[in-house]
Amino acid sequence: MVLTMTMMAGPSETADERAVAALDEEFQAAVKNNDATMIGRILHDDFALVLGTGKTYTKRDLLDEARGKRFHYEHQEDSERTVRVWGDTAVVTAKLWVKGSENGRSFDRTVWFSDTYVRTHNGWKYAFGQASLPLTSSAQ
Repeated sequence: MVLTMTMMAGPSETADERAVAALDEEFQAAVKNNDATMIGRILHDDFALVLGTGKTYTKRDLLDEARGKRFHYEHQEDSERTVRVWGDTAVVTAKLWVKGSENGRSFDRTVWFSDTYVRTHNGWKYAFGQASLPLTSSAQ
């Protein structure tokens, strides 16, 4: 099933789609607020993130970044979100606009991302993410 997130939940959404969408929203808010506790709760212990540049991050890397407050966000908003669930695996895809500063240097970019969640005995966990290179202004 494909779920396009809107302000109101549709009647055809499954409980898993709603749970994963809500968890992904919590994760985005935790990143925006450098909330290492929440990030740690959501990420799978074997988490990996691959950026469009090829740079990779682990759970420890993201926790260290949050604790060090390397990033300060003015905006971290996604749009065009879909949630797809196949058994114990779910993928969230969306366009993400981030604006803020990294170590004092400003950034303002939009990327596509896919976040893969897996169902564990402790609930859904964010296990793998991949983000595109920043989109050109015509693709935003």
